[in-house]
Amino acid sequence: MQTRADTTRIDIALAVLRAIVGIVFIAHGAQKLFVFGLDGVIGGFTQMGAPLPQITAPLVALVEFFGGLALVAGLFTRLAAVGLAFVMLGAILLVHLAAGFFAPNGVEFALTLAAASAALAIAGAGRFSLDHTIAARRAAR
Repeated sequence: MQTRADTTRIDIALAVLRAIVGIVFIAHGAQKLFVFGLDGVIGGFTQMGAPLPQITAPLVALVEFFGGLALVAGLFTRLAAVGLAFVMLGAILLVHLAAGFFAPNGVEFALTLAAASAALAIAGAGRFSLDHTIAARRAAR
């Protein structure tokens, strides 16, 4: 049987996971949007052989940036995490798999982000999130 202390530790762990993974995705999305620009990202996706780069490149940049923001806030966490997990699955299959397991080009980093995103999609945001606050307010009505 879980105690209040157990659930508090789990909620803190989920908040830490959401914040760190969210920050990583925000940074990567911001780099695509504000440093490389969409034209640069489209060019990179084209060079890597990504399908439909004029659609997938902006989509990936936006999912990473806004999905990362959503994770940090704990808002629409499951939806954002599913989107981010799919982005990482695509990165693994289309780019990193051919380079093996280890960084800098292998699957290990993208796989870690995919697993963390999948875990958040399954577990949800936890108590220290906007998702929880909204749900609690709805339940109180």
